[in-house]
Amino acid sequence: MNFIFSNIKWIMLGSGIITCSMILSALHPTLGLTLTFGDTLNGDLANIIVRNWGALITITGGMLVYGAYHEPNRNLILVVSSISKSTFVLLNLIYGQTFFAKSGIALVFDSILVVIFVSYLFLQNSKK
Repeated sequence: MNFIFSNIKWIMLGSGIITCSMILSALHPTLGLTLTFGDTLNGDLANIIVRNWGALITITGGMLVYGAYHEPNRNLILVVSSISKSTFVLLNLIYGQTFFAKSGIALVFDSILVVIFVSYLFLQNSKK
């Protein structure tokens, strides 16, 4: 646990940069969906939803990068990121089993981050 506490800045920075890669879905929805899920959606509504989804994930990644360097905002950013990543994982576990071949890496990555972020939050609160 001390490893997480002493390295949270670098964990947030690295995970934030990787999370920001979802800008691809905001810029090119078809490619983003194909790389993430191995499938795609078509039409104007799909473009709106997928571009918004990609933008929101990218913003979360940007917040992680920001929080790596701005400790007063760190806890809120970790809570928001944990909720976002947990929602993605749970929705995929409930509805997305057919996409696990492609989305599995993202699910494992996000699950590990949620465990790390929540552990940091509990560890920090226990030190107070």
